Amino acid sequence: MRDAAAMAPALHRQSLVEAPILPTLLRLTAPNLAAMVVLALVAIFETVYIGILGTAQLAAIALAFPLAMLMQMLSAGAMGGGVSSAISRALGAGDSARASALAVHALAIGTLAGLGFSLLFLLLGRSILSLLGGRGVVLEQAVLYADVALTGAIAIWLLNTLASIVRGTGNMRVPSLTLLAASALQIALGGTLGLGLGPVPRLGLTGVALGTVISSSLGAGFLLWFLRSGKANVGLAFSAGLNREMFFDILKVGAVAAFSPLQSVLTVLILTRLVASLGTETLAGYGIGARLEFLLVPIVFAVGVASVPMVGMAIGAGNVPRARQVAWTAGGVATLALGTIGLAVAAMPGLWSGLFTADPTVRAAANLYLRWAGPGFAFFGLGLALYFASQGSGKILAPVLAATVRLGVVALGGWWLTALDAPASAIFALVSLSMVAYGAATATAVYFTPWEARTVRAQ
Repeated sequence: MRDAAAMAPALHRQSLVEAPILPTLLRLTAPNLAAMVVLALVAIFETVYIGILGTAQLAAIALAFPLAMLMQMLSAGAMGGGVSSAISRALGAGDSARASALAVHALAIGTLAGLGFSLLFLLLGRSILSLLGGRGVVLEQAVLYADVALTGAIAIWLLNTLASIVRGTGNMRVPSLTLLAASALQIALGGTLGLGLGPVPRLGLTGVALGTVISSSLGAGFLLWFLRSGKANVGLAFSAGLNREMFFDILKVGAVAAFSPLQSVLTVLILTRLVASLGTETLAGYGIGARLEFLLVPIVFAVGVASVPMVGMAIGAGNVPRARQVAWTAGGVATLALGTIGLAVAAMPGLWSGLFTADPTVRAAANLYLRWAGPGFAFFGLGLALYFASQGSGKILAPVLAATVRLGVVALGGWWLTALDAPASAIFALVSLSMVAYGAATATAVYFTPWEARTVRAQ
């Protein structure tokens, strides 16, 4: 039994390095996609019961939402990708001792980053929310939420960091099931504490925030136990100590990748400002269309994070051609999925816009947006999937710079269109053009960036 347990990690590594690429990628994607769908449901359920609390609470959660999403993207997508990349490359090279040591370094980074975010929001939360436009009762309600959910950022950082450690071994099932359970608990706790169901007093947005922090803490606790139990393909080698080289191995991917979500948020803010100048109805229509984009990101995330350990282990094993094939396969899957959805909504936009409004003016604006932006979804999927795959290779700078191309197209194009007093159709066409530019630039960056194999040495 002990020999079989010892052989399990090697057999698992062999399956990721040698098994057929597309079936393996889809098998790893499936549990991630299920977890992402449930996370989307959390947002829907929270919107429902926050709506019961009142309009001010809905506005407050909308104010705090970009900050919460940015933290999720940084901890799960950017730094999480750096963690999974470093561990998978070590395992691909057959160095399980290094992988276990890297896991400890990843935990240290997640803890420090979480504490940093918690301290930031504790000291400056009100000022940041006010800067974003919070005023009066809306600001007060947003602060109530942020005082718990955002100052409890360490729980979210630890959950996503530990999940990324496990994903780096190629195990998508355990972190996905953990996130599923944490999401279900968040819905139950947030609704119970927020609305005051049964004997529980109504805590409002404070209760909703407590649901997030408690569920994230329990999920992080379970993953920590899993990594310490010996059941994972990597452990936590606390006795190995800390060294600069291993921190660098994670941060050279995670820290650089963090610029991508920052650029994405800035791009959205610029577009929102451009559309807001066209009137309330147009802005509302844009919001309906942009909501679809938000729901598409988890699809690409599911494919992308599945590709990270496959690329990383291939790089660690010295099989660069396979690593590249995995990346392009992931890009193809994401392109096909989002391209299909984009063409469908471009042809029949009312299927989506009709779910949210009956106002003919708002619906017309949403339909116009989807007709222009829909064809660009395929390129958005391609770029984002290749961004994740590049994390596995350890070469992330060029794909991050490709995101800068999209930001530049939106900023410069928006300035030009504003000077021309252009109509909504021109701005929505700019959105599609920026997606095409992003996908093309990322594909070009990945094609020309060398992914040479490097020997990974234990420290």
